[in-house]
Amino acid sequence: MPKLLVVSAIIAAIAGGTVYNVLPGSALPGRDSAAEIQPSSTPGGNRTSILQAYQNHQSNLQVSGTGVVVKVLADDLKGSRHQRFILRLPSGITILIAHNIDLAPRLDSLRAGDRVSFNGEYEWNPQGGVVHWTHRDPQGRHVDGWLEHNTRRYQ
Repeated sequence: MPKLLVVSAIIAAIAGGTVYNVLPGSALPGRDSAAEIQPSSTPGGNRTSILQAYQNHQSNLQVSGTGVVVKVLADDLKGSRHQRFILRLPSGITILIAHNIDLAPRLDSLRAGDRVSFNGEYEWNPQGGVVHWTHRDPQGRHVDGWLEHNTRRYQ
């Protein structure tokens, strides 16, 4: 019976297309990484992971997940101000988080190595992609996003 479960798990992984696309400088994902990918429903009701969106060059997708801060970047001060940092996801890819600090509070204590959960809109790029709209929409026309760090939600 255990052999049947192992074979079934392998077939399910192949059928699901679980492929890791690791960017330069990325560590390979751990054994349980696939279980940590947190897909989010898109407006059409389909579910996709950030890894799938990256591999398929998809954009304008509402996503959520958790990652580890690789680097805290300088704020983008052109136009709306954005706090920026790079997260490494369990799949091994990295994404840029662009958090609008004109509409939501800044994550003041953010450091490399911290875990951050997020909900926002994914935009593909060759470096892994960008997640923005991590805040409430003042006009109510976009899905509200958020960031969570040290048990606090920022939106």
